Amino acid sequence: MIYREAGDFKTSYQADSQTFPIKFDRYGYYLVLFAAFLVVPFVIDDYWVNSVFLPFLIYAIAAIGLNILVGYCGQVSLGTGGFMAVGAYACYKLMTAFPDVNIFFLVIVSGAITAVVGALFGLPSLRIKGFYLAVATLAAQFFLVWLFNRVPWFYNYSASGQISAPERTVFGVPVTGAETSAWAPYMFCLVFVFLSAIVARNLTRGSVGRKWMAIRDMDIAAEIIGVDPLKAKLSAFAVSSFFVGIAGALFFGVYLGAIEVGEAFGIDKSFLVLFMVIIGGLGSIFGSFAGAAFLVLLPVLLKNTLVGGLGWPTDLAAHLELVIVGALIIVFLVAEPHGIAQLWRVTKQKLRLWPFPH
Repeated sequence: MIYREAGDFKTSYQADSQTFPIKFDRYGYYLVLFAAFLVVPFVIDDYWVNSVFLPFLIYAIAAIGLNILVGYCGQVSLGTGGFMAVGAYACYKLMTAFPDVNIFFLVIVSGAITAVVGALFGLPSLRIKGFYLAVATLAAQFFLVWLFNRVPWFYNYSASGQISAPERTVFGVPVTGAETSAWAPYMFCLVFVFLSAIVARNLTRGSVGRKWMAIRDMDIAAEIIGVDPLKAKLSAFAVSSFFVGIAGALFFGVYLGAIEVGEAFGIDKSFLVLFMVIIGGLGSIFGSFAGAAFLVLLPVLLKNTLVGGLGWPTDLAAHLELVIVGALIIVFLVAEPHGIAQLWRVTKQKLRLWPFPH
């Protein structure tokens, strides 16, 4: 009665295979896009941008990338923070080397460079899997962080070892630096999120995505029916690293503005994005958004409620956040391995039958 498909018919295969074939879902998607592009930019301030919207948008891109690798292709990775660092440092070198090139294209090139690096570190996946692959990607995380800390060329021989994003504009509006308006970096990141979600959704629904899922379900059987493990696994690493590199470039250039790689892209960053994928839902683009939103909003909620409202110490609220996240990961892995995305699918099924019992 609330969520109905009756009378929603299609007259072509193209209409039936679109991303949102159900009219209710399609209108809801259009409503979210309308609010994101035409409402939020006019009502947000610096606090909401820096505390909620920018972290959510950037982590959503990183979670989409990791979900392609872990959720769709079944290749475990603990090197997300290192690959985000590759995107950040690639963007920094490009911004300083090509000051006249639009930052939009520099971010995309940074993602492409990260894709190459990710494919190289994905080569061990051709021979190892599971725990051993996780250890290999963890080694990539530590190696990349060490490399960016120890080779002065990456931070332009700065005495402090810190890199800072030069001011860049898009259509004359600053999106990096100290003079940005609240809506400008939000809109810049929102465009990348919109494009990333569309590309990832179409990839996972096409032949490439079916090959990834065949490798995930049983790689030997996938090879028997004609799926090339070399192309499938390396393409998953490359595409995943491309999105993660874009997230790293935005995290450095648009969100923080200045970073030290050991603090900004340490192992905790890799685990944070992995937790977003687990809680949001493996193998789901919507789950990537849900997990990112949950883990970005949770510390903000705890800080405003416990620290600001009840006067708790800040460190106690931070520890409580870790306890809650850890408990939720255990609950989701045991009770609902497909995360928030599966809960949303079950909710829609209940709404189809409401008010009748299921």
